[in-house]
Amino acid sequence: MSEHGDEIDIAAPNAGEHDPDVGLTTLPSGLRIVSQRMDHAATVSLGIWIGAGSRDEAPHEHGLAHLLEHMAFKGTARRNALEIAEEIESVGGDLNAATSVEYTCYTARVLGEDLELAVDILADILTSPALTEEELRREKGVILQEISAVQDTPDDLVYDRFLQAAFPDQPLGRPILGTAKTVKSFTPDAIRAYLARHYHAGNMVLAASGAVDHDDLVALAKRHLAALPTSPEAKPVREGGDYRGGEARIKSDEEQVHLVLGFPGQPFSKGAHYPLQIFSSVLGGGLSSRLFQEVREKRGLAYAVDAFHWPFSDCGVFGISAGTAPEDAAELIDVSLACLRQAAEDVSEAEVARARAQMKVGLLASLESPGGKLEQMARQVLIFGRAIRREELAARLDAVTLDDVRAAGRSLLGHQPTIAAVGPLKGLPLAKGLKYASRAAD
Repeated sequence: MSEHGDEIDIAAPNAGEHDPDVGLTTLPSGLRIVSQRMDHAATVSLGIWIGAGSRDEAPHEHGLAHLLEHMAFKGTARRNALEIAEEIESVGGDLNAATSVEYTCYTARVLGEDLELAVDILADILTSPALTEEELRREKGVILQEISAVQDTPDDLVYDRFLQAAFPDQPLGRPILGTAKTVKSFTPDAIRAYLARHYHAGNMVLAASGAVDHDDLVALAKRHLAALPTSPEAKPVREGGDYRGGEARIKSDEEQVHLVLGFPGQPFSKGAHYPLQIFSSVLGGGLSSRLFQEVREKRGLAYAVDAFHWPFSDCGVFGISAGTAPEDAAELIDVSLACLRQAAEDVSEAEVARARAQMKVGLLASLESPGGKLEQMARQVLIFGRAIRREELAARLDAVTLDDVRAAGRSLLGHQPTIAAVGPLKGLPLAKGLKYASRAAD
């Protein structure tokens, strides 16, 4: 499983209180353990997060982070692939994993009484994967099919091409799955080298939510994750992201053209992403958003239109996405840019309040389930070193002013837009021709 953009929690790196309802322990090895008990829950969701994803690969490793995620389940020194599946499913549990741009996670869900089994299995697949040639050969075939599936799914493919065009010739712009050529080239030794650089205790978080006792989880970590290396021989340096803008066009015989129009965004490391997250919601975050009302309700140009902001650790990207008839593509782009420019100038207090309320509900709803709480805690501790109190998250949203949101919208203007398109391309304007996206065109 892969994820295009990291869904970063609304948080900031500056000092603040750790959530007192959340247990947090750091072992001498550097491994951080975070958990929250939910008294109503009979199950526990748990996982191990690693602070490395697709942008942490060297050029010759393109796609290796995702391949490793697959190979972890294909056998260890103690279990073969079938035994891994049978042991977790015999207690009604399940395993999953995901590779993102900046992290990788391995997760499980079981009854509270089976927590130790789940920790044991997760620890086993991450500390002693077998990485046999036979399993690697088979899994390469599976991933090649996965790559082909994306090529056959235009509304997935367009996001890959969008990041490639926005961040050309950079790890951040490379598709998470890799290419057929790179995937075929990987060896067990290449995987082990990547493991040695990134899968060490100081770069990992063990998290659990639901029917869990924090002290028990810490004891299990000491027992089953003692074999984690404490640090790599040489600390990896992540290449920075540099938005440049451009275009990517893939002609196909689809009925629709799938479009993503983008601009540089903000990193989550400085807190400037809050106003831009709110602006993206005002522009295209719901049925009352400006894009939905103008593009769909008034003009009927698309069934669905969306605005998004993906903040990364050192940069970000803002986008508008839609699928439309080829003959309507130029008008849809014109209308979308006009909506963006207008919103940057006159977004109202009522719109900001509505967007803020939507974001709060989404945030709080995610915290009500063990799985949602698990993901938020793990990412926050991995990135910021603490679990953020929900009151603090709400306060940060409340602190964003109308002027902040307007300024965030205006910050998008004046940059070279990125256009990614998959489908019939006749009549689609060039990205370089969209100079009227700039305030200088007024």
